[in-house]
Amino acid sequence: MAKLRREKLSNQIYAVLKEMIADYRFQPGARLNIESISRELDVSRTPVWEAVRRLEQEGLVEDIHNRGVFMSSLTAEKALDLYAVREVLEGMAARLAATRIDDGSLQKMSACLQRQREVIENRDVLAYSKLDFEFHATVYDACGNEWLKELLEIIKNKMRPLTLHMQPDFLKLIDHHAELLRALRGRDPEKAEHEFRRHNQYMMAQIREDVSAGRWKQLGRR
Repeated sequence: MAKLRREKLSNQIYAVLKEMIADYRFQPGARLNIESISRELDVSRTPVWEAVRRLEQEGLVEDIHNRGVFMSSLTAEKALDLYAVREVLEGMAARLAATRIDDGSLQKMSACLQRQREVIENRDVLAYSKLDFEFHATVYDACGNEWLKELLEIIKNKMRPLTLHMQPDFLKLIDHHAELLRALRGRDPEKAEHEFRRHNQYMMAQIREDVSAGRWKQLGRR
C-alpha cells in the first residue's frame, strides 16, 4: 500500500511539473533543483525523482551525470526534425478532423483565434504560446485518433523551448490558423491538411532563415 500511495503521489507531482513547464517556469537549459522542488511541494525527494524520470523519458528534461537535471535544449537541426514530423502528423490530424469536428470545437477555435489577435496586439508572447497550444490541441482532440493525438502532444511538449526564443510574424501565424479554421468549417479535408502543413513549413523556413543570418543559437546551451 505504501508503494501504491507513493506512485500516486509521483503522478500528482508529475502533473504539477508538467504544468510548471507549460507555464515556462523553467527556461530551456535551466537546472532543476530537486531539493527546492521537494521543499516547495512539501514532499520527499523520492516521488519528485520518480516524476522527473517520466519527464526524462518524454524528452523534456536531461539528467546529466555529476551535473544535475536540466531542461532539454534544442539545436536548429533538432527543431527542424521535430517540425518535419509534426508537419506530417498535423496534416493527418487536420484531414481527419475536417470530417469529425463538432460545432462546439469550431466555436472554441474561433474564440481562441480572437484571443490570439488580442494578446499579440499587447505583444504578450507567452499568452500567445498558450493559446497556440490550445488551438492545435483542439484539432488533435477532434481528429478522433488517440494514438495520433498522443504523438502530437509529445512533439508539442518537446518544442516548448522554441516558443520564447523565436520571433516569427505572429500575424501571419494567426492568418494560417484562420485559414485552417475556415477549411474545417467547410469540412474540406484536403484544404485543412494543406493549411496545417503550410503552417509548419513556414516555421521551418523561419528557422533556416535565422540560421543563415546567424541569429540562431542552441536554445538552452549549457
